[in-house]
Amino acid sequence: MKFAYIGTYPPRECGIGSFTSDLYHSMVGDINQNKNEGFIVAMNNSDEKHLYPREVKLTIQQENRNEYIAAAKHINKSGADVCILQHEFGIFGGRSGVYILSLLHRLKIHLVVTLHTISNNPSYTEKAILKDICKMANVVIVMNLKAIDFLNDIYDVPREKIAFIEHGVPDFHFDQKTIKKEFKLEKKKVILTFGFLSRNKGIEVAIKAMPKLVKKHPNVIYLVLGKIHPSVMRASGDEYLQYLRQLVKSLSLEDHVIIPNEYVPQEDLFKYLYASDIYITPYNNEAQITSGTLSYAVGAGCAVISTPYWHATELLANGVGRLFDFHNSNQLSDILIELLDEPETLNAMRKKAYEYGRKFTWPEIGAKYNKQVFNTLQDEIENKGQYFDILVMPPFSLKHINRLTDNTGIMQHAKFGIPNLKHGYCLDDNARALLMALLAFKVKNNYKALEFCPIYLSYIQYMQNENGTFRNFLSFDRSFLDEVGSEDSFGRTIWALGYLLANSPNASYYESGRSMFLKAVPIFEKLKSVRSIANTIIGISYYLQRNPSDDSMTELLSRLSVKLVESYEENSSDNWRWFEPFLTYDNAMLPLALLHSTEIHNDDRIRKTAFRSMEFLISKTFSNGYLSIIGSDGWYEKDGKRATFAQQPLDAMAMILLFKQAFKIKKDIEYLNKLFKSYMWFHGENDLRISLYDSETNGCCDGLESYGVNRNQGAESTLAYVISHLIVLQAHKDFNRELFAQKRSSTKNVREFN
Repeated sequence: MKFAYIGTYPPRECGIGSFTSDLYHSMVGDINQNKNEGFIVAMNNSDEKHLYPREVKLTIQQENRNEYIAAAKHINKSGADVCILQHEFGIFGGRSGVYILSLLHRLKIHLVVTLHTISNNPSYTEKAILKDICKMANVVIVMNLKAIDFLNDIYDVPREKIAFIEHGVPDFHFDQKTIKKEFKLEKKKVILTFGFLSRNKGIEVAIKAMPKLVKKHPNVIYLVLGKIHPSVMRASGDEYLQYLRQLVKSLSLEDHVIIPNEYVPQEDLFKYLYASDIYITPYNNEAQITSGTLSYAVGAGCAVISTPYWHATELLANGVGRLFDFHNSNQLSDILIELLDEPETLNAMRKKAYEYGRKFTWPEIGAKYNKQVFNTLQDEIENKGQYFDILVMPPFSLKHINRLTDNTGIMQHAKFGIPNLKHGYCLDDNARALLMALLAFKVKNNYKALEFCPIYLSYIQYMQNENGTFRNFLSFDRSFLDEVGSEDSFGRTIWALGYLLANSPNASYYESGRSMFLKAVPIFEKLKSVRSIANTIIGISYYLQRNPSDDSMTELLSRLSVKLVESYEENSSDNWRWFEPFLTYDNAMLPLALLHSTEIHNDDRIRKTAFRSMEFLISKTFSNGYLSIIGSDGWYEKDGKRATFAQQPLDAMAMILLFKQAFKIKKDIEYLNKLFKSYMWFHGENDLRISLYDSETNGCCDGLESYGVNRNQGAESTLAYVISHLIVLQAHKDFNRELFAQKRSSTKNVREFN
């Protein structure tokens, strides 16, 4: 899956920037060994210039509305599946950050929003903006349970749209004694506060608590690690910092309170957290729904003392930390003295905080975000049909198939939408037509399709030679045009016959298909073409669904699969994971065959080859977020340039079949996404943004050319479209059935648990 993240980003000095970076690396990076992709859209202040890391692909100047609109276009074209927004009013332009709406309203992908600030007394504009953002979002993530009530009661956000995921913490580990020695603090009791400084942080309250503490514990120091918040600095300079330093001086605490006014890198920050004995967040009021500094302190296993703002009240419950009243320096002094007087109590608090903090390290939080996004997309499929939006699919029709089919078989070519009798019939198309008819009856219960089956079956039977091979071409006057057809036509016929044996609607068709299939078996191991081998593997796999005890056929399947794997191993390299030194036609059939074989053999070598080659093919055909088929006008040779045009519908069908089988094995919802995108290639989501499906004829144009579409509508292209249409419907039905089963199982488990 591919994510687009919007937020501030390092090296910009901002707490949300650190959060965005940690979230990105936990979802996309190597922390969870996932295969996600992502990029950052970074928010800038107009006077800032930063040297961003390579994952930042775009920046937005906070007060430039046009750049928000341009960013929406960039994201929509990027191939991203989900946009993940970090929302804080102050990082976006316009009144109360209204400019972000210009971007969000133009997004054409899913939206996940993490809210860092939620007011229980918002201004009219703040409330209107946040309501609008939440309405557009597929899921709204909060880091405090109280925030769920606020969103529901004040902003009218449905509870089922809200997810609670804790603020993540980096997974650093340091030894306190070693770090204290490094910082020359081994003889000191260290009390720490860190974060951007502003008047609502209440640092003066903690400073006023120090004189009483220093009398009892003269080896104490209070380290206020951080610098003046940039927005405070722009508004009033370092006034607050000078106030704090003057307060320190007036209380004669120069040797006990240190305020360096520096932004500390994350790793150094955690060293200070591990070096500290007690951590304080003395905020001045309760209206703080999320505090990253508090989460960091708990995650590092600090003994935390805090005023009872919203996040602290929740996070420090059950003995994880201690609370003191707002502005109450004397109460804070007493708690500090108590803890330093009782090392066992202090250490017990540290241990409890550390154990609790293990639950929300960034690897854990990244996994929760990935799961939440996955579940959200599942809900979209069930409720809105995002990936199987059958409302955008035209009605299923066999009109053009009927037009092309006569008593002999299906004719291979058409001039525009009219059958071209001059070119007669071919085995490839009649095999595909048999597959289509069986699939249409299975998926749509279409009896017209069932009536086609004897026609296509009789054509195949007529073309089979006594030695098991098949002729391919037949003229319109029913004269043979060849003695032995191509290996490709042989393989496609075995695929269709195998599918018939697994899905036969009656005994007569089954016996006819079985006779032809078994007669052809001696040819299987003589095949040289990798595509004919692949199609034959698929046919055997279907045959074994009905005949699982046929050991000789199982062994034959294994040998043919190994042939494909060996071809892959002979031709692949680090940057070319493929079965041949070129990509040509029907490419997806090669990994598809191994995925079918994997279902039967569960062979790790076959499975790895299937998925590696599939991912390679995806990388060459989905780089722009839509299916871009390798063109037959030059193909794509290794170390050469790929041909863009003369794209064939057959390849789109093969990709759809591949993604359906991949989802069946891995249950990765991204394959469903790509399945539907591959189908939409027929309807204009392609390099030219032109539809190949003809709603007047119900046929499919023969290819995508540099000048537009080839308007001829032969059997191959139309069958590829109709089969693709049916596979989408079948995948939709199968997925919903599985989703229902999972929910029923989940409900059963909950009942048993209760």
